[in-house]
Amino acid sequence: MGRILDGKRMAEAILADVQGQVARLAEAGQQLQLAVILVGDHPASATYVRSKQRTAERVGLRSQLVKLPADVSQNTLLAEVDRLNADPAVDGILVQLPLPVHIDEHAVLQRISPEKDVDGFHPVNAGRNFVGLPSVWPCTPAGVMEMLRREGIDVAGRHAVVVGRSNIVGKPMAMLLLAANATVTIAHSRTPDLAAVTRLADILVVAVGRPGLITADHVRPGAVVVDVGQNRVDGRLTGDVDFESVAPVASWITPVPGGVGPLTVAMLMANTLTLGCARRQVRA
Repeated sequence: MGRILDGKRMAEAILADVQGQVARLAEAGQQLQLAVILVGDHPASATYVRSKQRTAERVGLRSQLVKLPADVSQNTLLAEVDRLNADPAVDGILVQLPLPVHIDEHAVLQRISPEKDVDGFHPVNAGRNFVGLPSVWPCTPAGVMEMLRREGIDVAGRHAVVVGRSNIVGKPMAMLLLAANATVTIAHSRTPDLAAVTRLADILVVAVGRPGLITADHVRPGAVVVDVGQNRVDGRLTGDVDFESVAPVASWITPVPGGVGPLTVAMLMANTLTLGCARRQVRA
């Protein structure tokens, strides 16, 4: 049976580190702040935002919520982003996704100042990451790398397969693994004979959004399996990996919930700290 990669435990350790550094900055007169923009009343989005705000306040960050109606115009939303960009008290800006269909999501994300882009989605930050310059990485792949590092799972020289090609998880995940000296293959939902590709993996990261996509037949015995999927099935949260069949085959495996999810929020706080220190030219 694969050993469990406990994201909750690791997230607590990361948050404790962030809390200590935020406290030291506050003692020196530097109070960091995270601003979150929430558009509409999407129940899941509202839940995620409350969780992020609670965590921010817990680690000592000031938290600002900008709540806008679902029918807000794009110009009004962009004006709110501009206001937060110009506010010297704000260190990180997050726009909760998804946005209503009448809003150009890319335009909004690109409007956030790269120096305050805590999600790491801005093209400037993506480009800096691509060429190896200092920047913040998207929170979920950064959390996966932190999980592997803290558990002592060596990436260098191993074959990693990433299933998924989104700008939020799949692509940056592959880049982070490559930077850590893994040999990386990117697969996706249209890859022919997906199982033949995933069985090559020493480290398998799955981020597609299809419940139960990966079964035991997809996994080489002894592989490390990281399930980034977050799906609702009959009111229950489940991943992209069929945990029951894959766990006996894997050496390590993440559960859903309790695996990667808590690390995503923890890395959001870490990114706020990183950007705040860089923008204010201070060290924690």
